[in-house]
Amino acid sequence: MTSIGVVGAGAAAAAACHVLDGAVPDASITVLEKSGGLCGRAATRRRGDVTYDYGANYVKDDDDRVLDLLDRFDDGLVEVEGDIDVFDRTGEVRDGRDGRERKFTYETGLTRLAKHLFGAADATVHRRTRVDGLAETDGTWTLTDADGERWGPFDALLLNPPAPQTAALLETADWDAAVRDDLLTAVRDVDYRTVWTAVLGYPFELDVPYYALVNTDKDHAVGWISREECKPGHVPDGESVLVVQANHEWSVERYDADPEANVADLAAHAASIVGDERLAAPAWTDHQGWRYALPESGVRTGALGAAEAAGCYCVGDWVVGEARVHAALRNGLETGERLAYSL
Repeated sequence: MTSIGVVGAGAAAAAACHVLDGAVPDASITVLEKSGGLCGRAATRRRGDVTYDYGANYVKDDDDRVLDLLDRFDDGLVEVEGDIDVFDRTGEVRDGRDGRERKFTYETGLTRLAKHLFGAADATVHRRTRVDGLAETDGTWTLTDADGERWGPFDALLLNPPAPQTAALLETADWDAAVRDDLLTAVRDVDYRTVWTAVLGYPFELDVPYYALVNTDKDHAVGWISREECKPGHVPDGESVLVVQANHEWSVERYDADPEANVADLAAHAASIVGDERLAAPAWTDHQGWRYALPESGVRTGALGAAEAAGCYCVGDWVVGEARVHAALRNGLETGERLAYSL
């Protein structure tokens, strides 16, 4: 039996596991995820009868292979209604992106996709299990978690955490120094944008024509505002839920500030941008900081190739340098195929 270890249960890892299950029928897949959820930043929460995607917002129709994957796992799949308009540093809103772009999520949120993929692959997922160390011995791999428990041996590894967290694992890895250090240098070179997110709930409907607003000049405190009620099944009739994401500079400066003050500030900005003063006083709120939210560069392919030859594969949107769920899924599919071929 072929044994595969996976660190992190993000969208890319889920797609890779789906491929491996079909291409390597005897594969035993063990996934160790530090949090209590699946799908990484494509994250979903529920509050009563409200569902909201508070990280990544949807899967874009920008890749035929990903669309085929969604077609295969279409139980609960819904299309987001409405276009994406834009605003500038002054908060002025105007018509934006081409309305022909299609956007998808699930009635129960984006995390449903990872649940579909891991479930179909019959992967064993251990949540709240933080991996602190990895080691290679005679072509096999072992992992050590924060409690000192050892996992493995594995014939191959998939590493799915954000680049800085993957780098932290590589720093102490017991592995061929030349290959490890080359990969470590490449992973450290990946730049990220930080995002601090507020979720704002209201007991009324908004009368605006768009699904979302994006700041195009990246010179406003807010980078993104979207409406969860535009996703079928997410918000009851007569209510509104906004997901407000601050820009990188604001997020870095305020990351550890008082959350209530941060939420109040973003709510005030949303009210000003949307042009509805009621939005400054939400009925309920939630928040989340994403320190490693949006990768802005990818990984040098030469370093990846040498690591893969040793049985260690990196997956995620940060590998290709495109902060999109469809990019993570496509990378997972392609990486899973390379691993399956090597096996």
